[in-house]
Amino acid sequence: MEPDIIIVLLILSVTVILLVFDFVRIDIVAIGCMLALGWTGILNPQEMFSGFSSNAVIAMLSVMILGRGIARTGIMDEFSKFVISKAGSHKRNLVGLLSISAGLLSGLIQNIGAAALFLPGIMQVSRRTKIPASSLIMPVGFAAILGGTLTMVGSGPLILVNDLLRNEGLEAYNLFSVTPVGIVLLLSGIGYFLLFGNKVLPKKKGGETEKTEQERLVEKLDLPDNITLLTVPGKSSLAGKTTEEAGLWKKYNINLLGIGKGEDVVYAPWRENKFENGQTLAVLGSAENTDQFSKDFQLENRSASGNFSDGFNPNVSGFAEVIIPPDSELAGKSIREYTLRKRYAVEPVILFNKGERVEGDFSDVVIGTGDTLIVYGRWDNIKDLKESADFVVVTDFDVDKKDKSKTWPAIGCFVFAIALAMFGFPISMAFLTGALCMVLARVLNIGQAYESIEWKVVFLLAGLIPLGVAMQKTGTANFLAESIMSVVIDLHPVFFILMIGVLSTVFSLFMSNVGAIVVLTPLVIGMAGIDPRPLVLMAAVCAANSFILPTHQVNAFLMSSGGYRNADYLKAGSGMTILFLAVTVTLFYFFII
Repeated sequence: MEPDIIIVLLILSVTVILLVFDFVRIDIVAIGCMLALGWTGILNPQEMFSGFSSNAVIAMLSVMILGRGIARTGIMDEFSKFVISKAGSHKRNLVGLLSISAGLLSGLIQNIGAAALFLPGIMQVSRRTKIPASSLIMPVGFAAILGGTLTMVGSGPLILVNDLLRNEGLEAYNLFSVTPVGIVLLLSGIGYFLLFGNKVLPKKKGGETEKTEQERLVEKLDLPDNITLLTVPGKSSLAGKTTEEAGLWKKYNINLLGIGKGEDVVYAPWRENKFENGQTLAVLGSAENTDQFSKDFQLENRSASGNFSDGFNPNVSGFAEVIIPPDSELAGKSIREYTLRKRYAVEPVILFNKGERVEGDFSDVVIGTGDTLIVYGRWDNIKDLKESADFVVVTDFDVDKKDKSKTWPAIGCFVFAIALAMFGFPISMAFLTGALCMVLARVLNIGQAYESIEWKVVFLLAGLIPLGVAMQKTGTANFLAESIMSVVIDLHPVFFILMIGVLSTVFSLFMSNVGAIVVLTPLVIGMAGIDPRPLVLMAAVCAANSFILPTHQVNAFLMSSGGYRNADYLKAGSGMTILFLAVTVTLFYFFII
């Protein structure tokens, strides 16, 4: 065995161990692998850093920018509403609908593009249904990878396989030759998560193990966090009354967050506003108090749906802790005198006055320097509070502004990038062009484009790509393939077919799936005692069987959003990998070869 092959195998082994056992962050492992290949002399500096200029990394950067641009338009809010209207809030229905949609789309466009398009929508669905994003993202990501096997243009290896066959004087496949296999794989993958998702998926995403700022505030102050929407029917005695006359604060101890009627919505309405028939009220309070209020005034409880309810999801509004500084105009005045609701459209929920907690109707309590208010409002209104000299807002929050005027430019840029890729241009060039178009169209500014890049993912791919280069350069890939295939060549054909699938699967974890098929194709053609065409096709299909580690572009792209660790991919991906091999080997052995 050549010394270079031994070195590469050692580096490969250490990398696998570190990735599997999650001793250190994956990007640090990848950087260490890359540097080890350089310091040992296996790769020269240009080869060692080739990952940063690779098509995969450039495509990944571009897809992140395109995805952020789509998300900022708010179009995926409408998508999430549509999905929920069709699937409800049942996790299995959502997984099934999202997965089949992403999988079918992935058969026509590159799977990383399908994943980027669906991710903002998945996050919105997660927020609306309170289902952890980790329960949705991985199944949809796996479906996008599986969908790449639906047509001969769904993935790089399948696109390349016809050229490799022609070079060997063999007949090429047509566009839909692989479709029956792809359909079975996609349905099997979706079924896997529908049946075993609760067992193999992480219970919570990584970010959910730590409480959010809002959750900590609600828990610390024992705040009511259930917002109820109530409609005022024609028979209600509430019509014509003001907030004070109805006793919302004094009698029921509930807060009125907003009033909606038709297209008009008023947030934190003024106390003198009178209720009208047909209005929808958003009220905050305990379930017991809210039910009593609803019963006393014959109000109708309605589900949280429609545009009005959108203003009260955590992405748009929430609680904020506000301190009154010494030079505040509010100091020495009451909330009524200051007209807080009228100025800033926020609802004061609790007051800490001279160390005492005051709830209910404290509109006439004189506010002193150092007093603390807990208010509820839209984040853009709370931002106005923060920018005022009258308040010190101590709660961290992000204003998630949507620019619907950029919806069509964003869609146009994304579709343009997909079209370029479908017409045969390199995916990296096509997607980077689309990303630049988003900046030029002012969907994003260049700073926002840079902020959208997840650098951990970039260094993961850029660090591991040189390992694949080293495996091909030193002949390690050929050595492994020939050594393993020589063992099964004289066994039953099913073992030979299985080993092709296993090798393609393993190689695709640590080198580009295109590189894997380039290495395996001549080996399969040279060794096969049967028609090599379907064996080469199977190797190309199995290059998509990359689920155990987050080294596939789609898995790497979705890892941070899902809060996944390597162990999560190992747990869920192991079963998927075995299922993929079982389905593929069975189909090719009994029906194709």
